Amino acid sequence: MDRVNRMVSDRPVVIFSKSSCILSHTIKSLFNDFGVNPTVYELDEIARGREIEQALSGRGCSTIPAVFIGGELVGGANEIMSLHLRSVLKQMLIRAGALWV
Repeated sequence: MDRVNRMVSDRPVVIFSKSSCILSHTIKSLFNDFGVNPTVYELDEIARGREIEQALSGRGCSTIPAVFIGGELVGGANEIMSLHLRSVLKQMLIRAGALWV
C-alpha cells in the first residue's frame, strides 16, 4: 500500500490500467480529450504489477482501471463516467491542478 501511495501522491491524475483493457483505453482517451496528461501505469507491463493490483484491491478498488485524482482514489470506469456525465469531473481535475481553464 505504501508503494501505491508513493505512486499517486506527486501526480494530479494517476491511472492504473491494463494495456489490453478497453475500459482502460476509454478512460485514458477521456482524460486526453480533456487535455489532461495522466500518469499511467500499465499493470500488465510493469514489474510488480500484480502486487500493485492486489494493493489496489486492498484499498477497495476491485476494478481496472483505477483512477486517482489529487492523490485520492476516485474509482474505476463507472465512477469516472458518472462524474463526467454529472459535470463534476472537470472541476475535480481543475482542483487537482491537472487542468487549467
